[in-house]
Amino acid sequence: MRLKACQQIQSTADRSLLSARNIPLRERLILALDVPTVDEAKQLVATFGEDVVFYKIGLQLLLAGGGGKEGYAELIDWLVGRKKKVMVDVKMFDIAETVKAGVRQLRNRGVTFATVHGSDPILKAAVEGRDGVKILAVTVLTSLDQSDVEDLGFKCNIEQLVLSRAKRALALKCDGVISSGIEVRALRREFGREFVIAVPGIRPLVNRVVDDQKRVADIEAAFLDGADYIVVGRPIRNATNPKAKAREFQQRIAKLFEP
Repeated sequence: MRLKACQQIQSTADRSLLSARNIPLRERLILALDVPTVDEAKQLVATFGEDVVFYKIGLQLLLAGGGGKEGYAELIDWLVGRKKKVMVDVKMFDIAETVKAGVRQLRNRGVTFATVHGSDPILKAAVEGRDGVKILAVTVLTSLDQSDVEDLGFKCNIEQLVLSRAKRALALKCDGVISSGIEVRALRREFGREFVIAVPGIRPLVNRVVDDQKRVADIEAAFLDGADYIVVGRPIRNATNPKAKAREFQQRIAKLFEP
């Protein structure tokens, strides 16, 4: 019933900001492989089969290797070897030369996106080291709300902070940004369409406050406001039937982009 209601809403919604970027529909869903081991990650990929073709791998799996076991780099190669796309989401934040060296480690591995967080010199260094890897700058983590931002010493609202960080990132030639769905419409209106926006923190329309994600959006809202990709983890992984849930998400995305 809820899916039908969402489809009715989107049929009359403003589609002027819907992404026109040439992205295969199934690649617009990026599934977060936030699991403890490489083996569990591979099992999930096998479970989803062709229903998911784009994966995000983050800090948890970065620290899962060692002891002679396959690790992070090997998982990247394994995914790419199976014609999957990869977002390396470790939010690189270090001195500029270290970040540049880290990005360079991804060269020739077939990685699509890498996330970077920090000051202008950090973002500039990542761009200089990318060589084919698209750099997405983190604006404000979706786990932060206005009170968190104020506790960190910022004397502005979250939207202003997101816009400020995005402006700097785009001026430095980053390929796009990571933003909550709440700020996507403002980003598109302020800076146009010539950059990528990936939106994490995707949650159902109802009962949103269920975990550590504070600034969240529904699938339809994120895309109608201008997102190119959504990044989804727990709502799919923790579903009773993860494969069926992934397929539902893909169907909802496809419905949005129907002519």
